[in-house]
Amino acid sequence: MAALAGPAGLRAFGTKVPGWLPRGPWAPLAAGFCNRGPAGAERPEPGPRPTSVRQRDGIRSIVLSHPKRRNALSLAMLKSLQSDILHEADSKDLKVIIISAEGPVFSSGHDLKELTDEQGPAYHAEVFQTCSEVMMQIQSHPVPVIAMVNGLATAAGCQLVASCDIAVASDKSSFATPGVNVGLFCSTPGVALGRAVPRKVALEMLFTGEPITAQEALLHGLLSRVVPEEQLEEETMRIATKIASLSRPVVSLGKAAFYKQLPQDLRTAYYLTCQTMVDNVALRDGQEGIKAFMQKRKPIWSH
Repeated sequence: MAALAGPAGLRAFGTKVPGWLPRGPWAPLAAGFCNRGPAGAERPEPGPRPTSVRQRDGIRSIVLSHPKRRNALSLAMLKSLQSDILHEADSKDLKVIIISAEGPVFSSGHDLKELTDEQGPAYHAEVFQTCSEVMMQIQSHPVPVIAMVNGLATAAGCQLVASCDIAVASDKSSFATPGVNVGLFCSTPGVALGRAVPRKVALEMLFTGEPITAQEALLHGLLSRVVPEEQLEEETMRIATKIASLSRPVVSLGKAAFYKQLPQDLRTAYYLTCQTMVDNVALRDGQEGIKAFMQKRKPIWSH
């Protein structure tokens, strides 16, 4: 399995590390990752990968690039996505991540061909564990992660949308957890779904497998906003560009604190976030922002 962020890194963001989470440094970027060279050129990929990625002006765009397989989250797809997400996660040049997909299906979820008796329980466990790690790493990642959805997102594909910090979708998109229809209840997708939408909405989706529209997903909190298909990329980039213009350490501190306080009782949540505010004020960019506001000028972030 791909190398992962070490337990200390995840704990810094308030994530409990399960016993099966491997120990190791940030995952190295798989061959073929597209970087900007000196002139902004992208490096060619030596071979096909199930994801493609480019980064510019602090925005990393990761694309699920296997439309013939409905962008199924095969083990290879999950490892490629994981590598792209974790690559140089602590770099100050990275401000926000966008995850999108080629074709009419954002992702159909797990590749059922990998879940037959031929592979066996150990392989099945690796598939589900890797998927769970990717979802947790999105939440514990130091920069915001945005899902840009144009089409159908089902099962673990819906889980991926629910796991992202922000989700923007076209009005033609739809979402479902239909595993129950093929005898495979969407238990792991239910973790992210149940934390994004009201319980009764999540359970209806899980028990019936029936899809909901983008407007219904917006109403129930699965999405941040819904726009016409032709405006999807523009609106997503508007949000990403805004985030990228802000102080990375301030945004990173705020994201970590938000998720850490969320499951706490009210008193504990305020205790944790009061300390976070003190830490925020002590940041160089915290002081710069306050001084810039008082001096009626634009702040100059040091990151």
